[in-house]
Amino acid sequence: MEPADYKWFKFRNAKKSAMGWFSFWLIVGITFAGISSCQNDSPKEKGMVTRWPNGAFIKYEHNPILQPTSGFESKSVYNPAVIVEDGRFSMLYRAEGEDTGAGAIGLAFSEDGIHFERYANNPVMVREYDYEKEGVEDPRIVKFGDTYYLTYTGVGEQTSGNICLATSKDLIEWDKKGSILQPRSDAWNSRQIKAGAIVPEKIDGKYIMYLQGEAEAWKTRVGIAYSDDLIHWREPLHEPIMRPRSGYFDSKGTEPGAAVVLEEGILLIYNGWNEELVHKTGWVIFSKENPAEILARCEAPILESTEDWEGHILFTESIVEHQGTWYLHYGIMDKVIGVATYEGTINHE
Repeated sequence: MEPADYKWFKFRNAKKSAMGWFSFWLIVGITFAGISSCQNDSPKEKGMVTRWPNGAFIKYEHNPILQPTSGFESKSVYNPAVIVEDGRFSMLYRAEGEDTGAGAIGLAFSEDGIHFERYANNPVMVREYDYEKEGVEDPRIVKFGDTYYLTYTGVGEQTSGNICLATSKDLIEWDKKGSILQPRSDAWNSRQIKAGAIVPEKIDGKYIMYLQGEAEAWKTRVGIAYSDDLIHWREPLHEPIMRPRSGYFDSKGTEPGAAVVLEEGILLIYNGWNEELVHKTGWVIFSKENPAEILARCEAPILESTEDWEGHILFTESIVEHQGTWYLHYGIMDKVIGVATYEGTINHE
């Protein structure tokens, strides 16, 4: 007999949510860009692979847009989460100091998504409790009503990663709710669980989160969790819903970045890496009727290193839209932050 939670994922009615030009051109791309069968090691992944048209995201020519300064961020600033409201971009970013030995989270603001000014009283979040004793890392943010929900990785003595949650009304004062999902000793994510990307809209009355888990270092998969209240989360399945694919850029590991609800499904921007740990950004679309089902997945990355100074790691945890332009803010070599934009004009291959 199937668990009740799993049945909930299988049988639901989708609510339509159009996202303008991005949604329109993406579905055109999926329809006409040469869909082919997906080759991977996951029996649950029955979606199709399609190639995102070339030139979708263009890197800002003067990257990086944020670099280390002093104090808590004297060593590195990277892996940002961005949200846009009333024309203002708010960025929460991971930071590390030369002498701190632990991650903290800083805040910065921008009017154009490119030029950011730091909050004067940074950092806005630091380690406090046992579950985050060795650092707070890799923020991801959504907003429901008047409340911001920030997921982050807490590094504690007992685990190399667990998903933590904090809420705020102003992005400055945060109420930590603790560790909301932990590795399970008998499961596919027994070593580590992290990268909680909450879908920014309710799906048939439920909240959805995509997450990363692993049993062996770097051999990561994507799983799913749900909640009725955004605070208490459960994993309804006992296996991952998306796995690495042999022969692709994501052949060794995958990690959620951020989710957007489109008319045709749930778009998840994700990070993938190969055996050499070269990190690139890709995308996958999940069904709104069954958020564990893959409808389409990229063949090639939409963002990767193209300059020597970028090294082998580009890491994306955010996708936002403002006035017809989509922005990917991303970490570069765990050191600095860059941005790439997409204007909505697509040329098919």
